[in-house]
This record gives sequence, structure tokens and C-alpha cells, in this order.
Amino acid sequence: MTWIYCLNTSTIQPASLKDKIAAAAKAGYQAIELWFSDIRNYQNEGGSVEDVIKLLEEFGLQVPSMIALHGWMDAYGDAYLRAIEECKGLMELAAKLGCKRVVASPSMRFEPAPLDLDETAKRFSELLKIGREFGVSPMMEFLGFSPKVYRIDQAWEIVKRVDDKEATIVLDPFHLWRGGSSLDDVPDLTGERIGIFHINDVPAGLQRELVNDEVRVMPGDGHLPLKKIIAEVKSRGYEGAISLELFNRTYWQQDPYEVAKIGLEKMKAIVEG
Repeated sequence: MTWIYCLNTSTIQPASLKDKIAAAAKAGYQAIELWFSDIRNYQNEGGSVEDVIKLLEEFGLQVPSMIALHGWMDAYGDAYLRAIEECKGLMELAAKLGCKRVVASPSMRFEPAPLDLDETAKRFSELLKIGREFGVSPMMEFLGFSPKVYRIDQAWEIVKRVDDKEATIVLDPFHLWRGGSSLDDVPDLTGERIGIFHINDVPAGLQRELVNDEVRVMPGDGHLPLKKIIAEVKSRGYEGAISLELFNRTYWQQDPYEVAKIGLEKMKAIVEG
């Protein structure tokens, strides 16, 4: 089973979009996971979506996933309609870039109301329906620091309630650790229901409940049981992309190509070693 090695552009911020694409290709990745903000920033600097398509073709990179859809889970009334319209536009943009999947992020609103699984599933189903217009499928993300969907079993339950074979979740070791869940909590989650697999690590000794994304380090440089997680994901039949997603400002200050190259080496050491 061969996974597609992918570079998430958050790993090499604040490089330009062109430099990110070039660094990923030169380092040996097969794919790049773009943020919608990458495209918006590029357009604000005078570039076009057509330019991005040409760049991706020139460097031979596929785009398995884009990040992220917001507002769909926690907006109401006119605000919800605006959020859905924004999500629709982003999925249309993803389709133009040949991207088949987009991350649907959970609410970050700290409200007293508990997670309503049925309402969230209904809204996620609406996203899936809109995505079908463009051949794009949203993926349910859990964020370890989200007040609503912070565990993998919550994300998986939402997906199951949608009752749609194309509905998938985003898998991420950092968020498993941060939210206090594991693959043991979702014994019925199969590989085809994982939309993308983000890879990262976390240093030992941190207070789990207090940290955010920026503590992430290269795979193998922390204490997470990555080899165990990877073996489990393989055993469940996952066949998609494994995407290096870091937000560490120390890496952002370094040469994007060097960071990408070292990241790929460390990913391969964990996956193939």
C-alpha cells in the first residue's frame, strides 16, 4: 500500500504560494495541501486561479485537499446563509484546482449550548449536497481545542448520522492527543472514511489542555505514538494522502525547501521505517 506524500502549506509559512509549490516539488512531494488563504493572497497580489493551475501542472503536484470551510456549524439566520454561500464559493474554487476534498472545520465558539449531533449532521449533509454540484466532498474535522467537536468519535458520529458513503473525517495525531481521544474510540472507522491523514508530532512534557497548533514538531521529534497510529491506519485500509501539517514558527523562519525536504525524510522514516 503506497500513500501519497503531501505538504500542507501551513508548514512553510510565510513563503509565497509560488515558493511553496516549488519547494514541495523540489523536495519530492507528490501533492500539496493548499489553504484557501493561499489563493486569496495570491489573487490580492495580482495572480489568478489560472496561474495557480499552471503552476501546479508545471511542478507536477496534485491537490488532494484544501482548508477550510468555516461558519457552517455555528451561524444562524442570514449569517448562516452567508456562511453557506462562502463555503459554496470555496468548493467551486477547489474544483477549479482539481481538488476533490475540502476540510470542514468545527465551531470555535465557546457557548453554553452543548454539541447538537443531529443539527450538526444536518448542516454537514447540506455541505455535502452543495459540494456534489462541483464534484467536491467536505471532510468533517475535529479540533482538539474546539469547544464542540474535539474528539474523533464526535466527528465520526456526525459523519455516520449523515448516512452518506462519501462523507469522511480528517485524521490528525495532534488533535487526537490534544482532545484526549484515539483510534480505539472509533473501532468501526474504516480507511475509506478517512478523507486525509495529517501528520505531526508533539514534544513531551507539555500540558495538553493549554497548547495550540504552534507546538507541533516534525514526525519522530516528539512523543506521539506515530508508528502505532500509522500501523492502525494502514490496517484499516486507508489509501489516500499523508500530509505534513505543522504551524511551528521556528520552521517558518527557515528555508522553505529545507523544511519541506527534512519533513519528507522524517515522514518516510516513520511510514516506511
